[in-house]
Amino acid sequence: MKGSIKFSKEQNCSIIFFKAKLSKEMEKIEELIEDFQKREITEHFIYRKIAKGVNGNNRKVLEKIADDELSHYRKFREYSKKDLKPDKFFIFLYSLIFRFFGLTFTIKIMERNEEKAQRNYSNLLEEFPELKTIIDEEERHEKELISMINEERLNYVGSMVLGLNDALVELTGALAGLSFAIQKTHFVAIAGLITGIAASLSMMSSEYLSKKSEGDKNPLKASLYTGIAYIIAVLLLVIPFFIFKRYLIALLFSLINVVIIIFIFTFFISVTTVLDFKKRFFEMIFISFGVAGISFIIGIGLRKIIGIDI
Repeated sequence: MKGSIKFSKEQNCSIIFFKAKLSKEMEKIEELIEDFQKREITEHFIYRKIAKGVNGNNRKVLEKIADDELSHYRKFREYSKKDLKPDKFFIFLYSLIFRFFGLTFTIKIMERNEEKAQRNYSNLLEEFPELKTIIDEEERHEKELISMINEERLNYVGSMVLGLNDALVELTGALAGLSFAIQKTHFVAIAGLITGIAASLSMMSSEYLSKKSEGDKNPLKASLYTGIAYIIAVLLLVIPFFIFKRYLIALLFSLINVVIIIFIFTFFISVTTVLDFKKRFFEMIFISFGVAGISFIIGIGLRKIIGIDI
């Protein structure tokens, strides 16, 4: 046929390779768009659900952000030509996080996702320059999320840290010493519980008087947060001694609970504040286990010197 162009085998191979590469790149872009589209509709429902659990200006801001996420979803739908459903698991997960850890912690986690979205959207700007609008809105979301955080419990983080730190250090040492001195789990559990409750009441009264002398408007709330944090730690550390008969196994699980408590609380504080997680975590572990180690030695020494036998 006249005017037709003939290609060599090498050229045909190059064309096929180019088309295959182009096809893979397009598929990758399509997958990326669909991934973003699904994330936007999921976050729309997450923000909507969280908004129902708060009042005032916080609710208005969350609802506005939810509406923006829905508009982002619709924008991506124009490219994908698909209707995608939200990820129900993540909606449930964030609802659970909100219920147990509160608004601030949940918002901080959402904020981290917004930062990731900004970086990921930038990869598509060459193909879709109009996505700059979405990126600008994501940046605005981050600022709004930071400014909206106003949760009562965060005003008493210092009180919670005081109660938790004191409980972990004091009770870990006491349980370790009692375990080696008495070696009867139920006696250790009762003694630890009495010690812990008495110490929590002492800490609450001290925190109340301290905050009142500083002119705090709610010294009673501060003392309650201190006491609650203390008692929660006491219960978690003492429970193994009610469950296990062998004192070493009970002590082992009690120490495991110490690590879990420190990890969860430190992670919570590091997310909601500017605290360095690793530094704080290992610092608390070192102090708690250091005191426990010293108490081990004291317990063994007292048992041998005094000759305790229960």
